[in-house]
Amino acid sequence: MKINQICPTALLAGAALAVITVGGPAAAADLTGIAAPVEYQSPWQIRLRGLGVITEDKGYVDGVLDSDLSYSDTVIPELDISYFFTDNIAAELILGTTYANVMGDGSLTAMGRIGKTWLLPPTLTLQYHFTDLGRFKPYVGAGATYAIFYNQDADGVQDMDIDNTFGAALQVGFDYMIDDHWGWNVDVKKIFLEPDYTVTVGGAELSGKAKLNPWLIGTGVTYRF
Repeated sequence: MKINQICPTALLAGAALAVITVGGPAAAADLTGIAAPVEYQSPWQIRLRGLGVITEDKGYVDGVLDSDLSYSDTVIPELDISYFFTDNIAAELILGTTYANVMGDGSLTAMGRIGKTWLLPPTLTLQYHFTDLGRFKPYVGAGATYAIFYNQDADGVQDMDIDNTFGAALQVGFDYMIDDHWGWNVDVKKIFLEPDYTVTVGGAELSGKAKLNPWLIGTGVTYRF
C-alpha cells in the first residue's frame, strides 16, 4: 500500500497515542477529567492564651479638682474563635473576663480602694492575615467591644455603679504554625474603653469617667481545624 493511501482514521489514532505517550500521566488525567485532589482546610480556628491586662490608670470625678483613678492589672486565661472567609480575611471573637480594683488617685488618694468590679468585654475584630511568609503568619485587625461590668462592690464609698459601654479595638499579632493544625500565637490588642460611673459618698451622688483603655498582651496555643 502506498503512503498517500493510508487511512485518515489511522493517522488520527496514531496522533492521539503520541500525545498521551509524550504528555504522560498528567495528560492522561486531563483526558479522563480526573484532577489531583485538593487538601481541605477548615475555616475554623481557636486559640487559648494567657493574657496580661494592663490599664491606663486615668479618670476623674466631675467637679473635683485634681481627681484621678487607678486600676489593678491582672493576668487571665482567654479563648478566641476565628472564622476564615478567605485565606487572608478572618473574623475573631475574643472571650475572657477579668476584675479590677478601682482606687482613688491624685486628690482622691486618701480614699484608698473605692471598689472592685468584674468586667466581661466580648470583642469582635476583622483581621487581615499575611500568608506568603511560610510558617510565620502575621495579622492585623480592628473591631469593637462591648464592656459589661458586673459584681460591683463598693469599698471606700457607699455605692458604685460603672456603666456598660462600647469601645473600639486594634490588634496585631502572629501565628507560627508547627504543622497544619498546631501553632504558637502572640497577640497584642489596644481597647479604647472609657465608661461613665456614679458613686455615692456621704449620701451625695458623684459622677465621672473611668479611662481604662487597657492593653491586652497575650501568648498561647493555636489550633486550626
